Amino acid sequence: MSEKGKIRVGITQGDINGVGYEIIFKTFENPEMFEICTPVVFGSPKAAAYHRKALEMEIPYNAIEKASDAQAGKLNIINCNNDELHIELGCSNAEAGQAAFQALEKAVEAYKKGEVDVLVTAPIDKSAIQSEQFKFPGHTEYLQECSGEEDKALMILCSDDLRVAVATSHLALRDIPAAITPELLEEKITLLNESLKKDFNIDAPKIAVLSLNPHAGDNGLLGKEEIEVITPTIRKMNDGGIFCYGPFAVDGFMGSGKYDQFDAILAMYHDQGLAPLKALAMNTGINFTAGLSIIRTSPAHGVAYDIAGQGVADENSFRQAIYAAIDIMRNRKFYAEARRNPLRKLYFEKRDDSNRLNLQQADND
Repeated sequence: MSEKGKIRVGITQGDINGVGYEIIFKTFENPEMFEICTPVVFGSPKAAAYHRKALEMEIPYNAIEKASDAQAGKLNIINCNNDELHIELGCSNAEAGQAAFQALEKAVEAYKKGEVDVLVTAPIDKSAIQSEQFKFPGHTEYLQECSGEEDKALMILCSDDLRVAVATSHLALRDIPAAITPELLEEKITLLNESLKKDFNIDAPKIAVLSLNPHAGDNGLLGKEEIEVITPTIRKMNDGGIFCYGPFAVDGFMGSGKYDQFDAILAMYHDQGLAPLKALAMNTGINFTAGLSIIRTSPAHGVAYDIAGQGVADENSFRQAIYAAIDIMRNRKFYAEARRNPLRKLYFEKRDDSNRLNLQQADND
C-alpha cells in the first residue's frame, strides 16, 4: 500500500490498438476512483497521449519511472515500451503484442517486489502477443507460470453473486473430453471451494457442477463422462466435506435460473461457462485468476478492435474488475487474520476419538 494507505492497483495497458486506454481513461475520469486506490498503469505515455487525442479526452496523467513513485490522486503511467512505438487502431500486429507483453512483464515484476498490491489487466490479443517470451494461451497460464510450479490457476468469471469457473480454460474442443479426468475435477473443485472461502468470504460454499454432454449424457446415450468421471468425483468431493452437486445439463440449469441457488458453478469448458455469464452480465462481469498468490482481475471482454478509438467502449466491466481486486485483497487479509491464532480444538470427532484413545493407551502401555 502507499503511504496514505491507498491500495496500489497495477494496471496493464493491454493491446495498444484496442480499447484498453479508453476504458482506463473513462474509469479514472471519475475522481471518486482515486479515493479508493492509487492507479499505476504499466504501458506507454506515448500510447496514452495518442489515445487521449483520438478520444478527445482531457484526463491528465503522471509519468513515473517506478511504481513506488506513484502519487495518490493521480493516474500514474510507467513507460515499458520503446518511444518509437507505432499505433494502428483496430489492427492486430506483433508490435502491439510485444508492447502488451512488456507492460505485463513489468507489472508482474512490480507485484513481486511489493510495489503494487493487485493487478488489473486490460485486454490482450492472444495471437498477437505470442513470441519466444510468451507462449501461453492467455493471462491465466502466464501468471500461473510466474507464481511458481506448485501453484495452480483457476479462471473464475464473476458478476455480483454469479460465479462461473472452468475446468478447462483455453483448450480446443476436440481435446476437452480427454482432459476431463477425476484428478482434474478434484483439483478444480478444491481450488474453487478454497477461493470461495478465502477470496469471497463464503464460509460453506455450494458448488454446482455442469455436465460435459447434452442432457447430462442421457444415462450414457450421449456420452459416458457423466457416469464414469463427473458423478463419482462429485460424490468423492462431498465425502471429503465439499458441498458440490450435479452434474447439471447447462441449458436447463441456466434457463430455469437454478444458478441462483449456488455460490458458484464449475463448467467443463470455456464457452460452456462464459457464454451464459456474458449473456447475463457482459458489462458487469469480470475475470478473476484464482488459486495464485497474485491477485489479478480483468474485464470480461476482449480488445474490441471494431470500436477502438471511437469513444463508445463501456468501461463498467473494467471498473468492476478494480473493485473486485480490492475486495479480494481485503477478504484474503480478513481470512488470514481470522485464522492466525486459532483456538485449541475443544472437541473430537468420533473418528478422531479412537485414534486419540489408542495413542493414550499406547503411552500407558
